[in-house]
Amino acid sequence: MEGLRSLPSIDKLLQQSRSDSLISIFGRPLVVRALREILNTIRLEYHPSTAKAIPSDNSILDQAESLLFKYTQTSLKPVINATGVVLHTNLGRALLSKEAMDAMLSVGGNYSTLEFDPTTGKRGSRLVHAEDILRTLLGVEAALVVNNNASAVLLVLSALAYRRKVIIPRSQLVEIGGGFRVPDVMKQSGAKLVEIGTTNQVHLSDYQEALQEPTAIVMRAHRSNFQIIGFTSEPTIREIIDTTHQAGVLFMDDLGSGALLNTDHYGLAHEPTVQESLEDGADLVCFSGDKLLGGPQAGIIVGKKNLIARIQKHPLARAVRADKFCLAALSATLLHYLKDEAEEKIPTWQMISVKEEALKSRVEGWIKIIGQGEIMKGTSTIGGGSLPGETLDTWLLGLEGNNPDQFLDRLRSQEPAIIGRIENDMILLDPRTVPMEQEKYFLDGLLKSLQKK
Repeated sequence: MEGLRSLPSIDKLLQQSRSDSLISIFGRPLVVRALREILNTIRLEYHPSTAKAIPSDNSILDQAESLLFKYTQTSLKPVINATGVVLHTNLGRALLSKEAMDAMLSVGGNYSTLEFDPTTGKRGSRLVHAEDILRTLLGVEAALVVNNNASAVLLVLSALAYRRKVIIPRSQLVEIGGGFRVPDVMKQSGAKLVEIGTTNQVHLSDYQEALQEPTAIVMRAHRSNFQIIGFTSEPTIREIIDTTHQAGVLFMDDLGSGALLNTDHYGLAHEPTVQESLEDGADLVCFSGDKLLGGPQAGIIVGKKNLIARIQKHPLARAVRADKFCLAALSATLLHYLKDEAEEKIPTWQMISVKEEALKSRVEGWIKIIGQGEIMKGTSTIGGGSLPGETLDTWLLGLEGNNPDQFLDRLRSQEPAIIGRIENDMILLDPRTVPMEQEKYFLDGLLKSLQKK
């Protein structure tokens, strides 16, 4: 054990001038914890039969410093999305506008009127903040914001259809990201699922037959993340709503993607909008905040005032309520639509509407700076469970390499990490999803990756 006797104590290590620097950065308790862990590891791995020497004090402090950085490194950090997928679910979906981020910073760094009415000096309600804007923007009687759209659907069904029947076509029993399935969400609410039609064929008579039994809700779950093509048919939403209302039953539309702008204007297939669903007579419409709406993660319920009031009173409403950051960012995002500036201010719509000439010019500029690569015609996608199969023409930076996967690894090792894609052994980088504010960091990281052997 002679070797271990030369192992320095924690007190001795803390007396080193270098330890003062570590303590000023990380704090004394964390430095002590790191030193203790390093010393314990040395003791466990030491064996007198080996010629392995006890590390020097400086070496132990080196190891402690590495461990301290590991302790304090957060796993949630910014990346540069050069994949061309606008609403990349794995990369956080919609980017927020400057105004939305400023709104979050304002309520985060200050006390706020979250649940306080400055006019009366009494307690207020957090429910009013985004509701007023939604009512003005969409012309609805009432609105409620919760933490995501799956929560919105679960809450509506729990409040209005517990132990009662909910009709939905088999063609709409979808699975969303992370393995969450609409039938499972419906069952969790306590509603009794009534499936009608077949996977590819749903007729108005299927609804009429099912509505002969006492029913709470007829529901549509918009297929926002896949397509059914070929021998298919289904009634229009207006036909379904008219049939539903004739039977004295509520109609709920789960739109998912939350489009408020007409996607036809951008060379894309038509995505049903919230406004269209309301005009067709839907009693309640649920949609996401962080997809085509271009805001924070949220679930938004709009529709009839008496129904929203019942939903607000359900115990689950508190469990899934939105926090102040969500409400601040969502309100700022909705104001862009109200002021008719969504395309200019919301990053999602900036990326969708950007001209091909501008994309080509950026790639040409990249090639001049890095001194290699070729400009290639390609496509971007919307992603985020929106507009499946739809693409936007774009221009790409193409790079050849002996080991494309290894090069992508190098790109991901940069700070911030750069995420690209590979097609036909070519590394492809799409300017559509690289904001101008990130371009300097993108090019710096790209040059470092190219220079690294």
